[in-house]
Amino acid sequence: MRSLAPLPGAPSLLGESPFWHPTDNTLYWCDIPGRRLECWHAADDRREGWPLGTEPGCCMPLLGGGLVLALRDGLWRFDPDSGRRRRFVEAPYDTTQQRFNDGKADPLGRLWIGTVHEPRDRPAAHLYRYAAGRLDAVAGGVTTANGLAFSPDARTLYWSDTPAHTVYAFDFDITAGELSKRRVFARFAPRTPEQPLDDYGGRPDGAAVDAEGCLWIAMYEGARVLRLDPQGSIVDELALPVRCPTMPCFGGSDLRTLFVTTACHNRPAVERAQQPDAGAVLRYRVDVPGLPVHFAQV
Repeated sequence: MRSLAPLPGAPSLLGESPFWHPTDNTLYWCDIPGRRLECWHAADDRREGWPLGTEPGCCMPLLGGGLVLALRDGLWRFDPDSGRRRRFVEAPYDTTQQRFNDGKADPLGRLWIGTVHEPRDRPAAHLYRYAAGRLDAVAGGVTTANGLAFSPDARTLYWSDTPAHTVYAFDFDITAGELSKRRVFARFAPRTPEQPLDDYGGRPDGAAVDAEGCLWIAMYEGARVLRLDPQGSIVDELALPVRCPTMPCFGGSDLRTLFVTTACHNRPAVERAQQPDAGAVLRYRVDVPGLPVHFAQV
């Protein structure tokens, strides 16, 4: 893998949910605590951003133009050209306790979005599916929903619980939009109370799938991105110059540029000084291309 310069511009506090827009030739991502949507236009190496007023959990392209934003208070249509947005679904939870987090559209345009239970005192977060005007909870039992991704044949959906250090897999019926046979796909060792960060492998955050069906997972606080084969075994590891990667995605015209969002929010001052790229979007050239983003239909 060949490292490229980080994207230009100010770092995000906690970058998340990057996706490559193939027609705009643009990378979009969210800054959750910064309450902003960010983008980078590849054609002229230009950054652009929009304040949102509340935390964005994820963003995705909308069929017919514009984006879908999952904000704390609901799902919104957003027009980057005008900066206007309109809510089409209110949040189905107590917004003082939860917010939307990681999510993506499936190949048929349905939205799949998880939540975070912010007190983190119990597994009260859910995975929601939005389709045909309905928002339904379809899975639960997690504290921080993350790592949503689909296999190339759309027969498997991946979903992580970050504090539990666990990645789950479901059988996915693409026609019906139904999940079944939830199982542990991968599990990682938690950090022990006295364990130094340098000896900690991290916990699974955001994820993406490549054309060979391998799952790339950002390991938060582990300073690495892992590549897992369809059986859940680690087949490659990308060491990073920052402690807290949050999510990878594939982009560029050949989908062989791996973009990795990262975080600097609430990190120790010593770590910030040692890791000047924390909060930046990192770039790497990889051998196996990724899958194109799915467009949402709402």
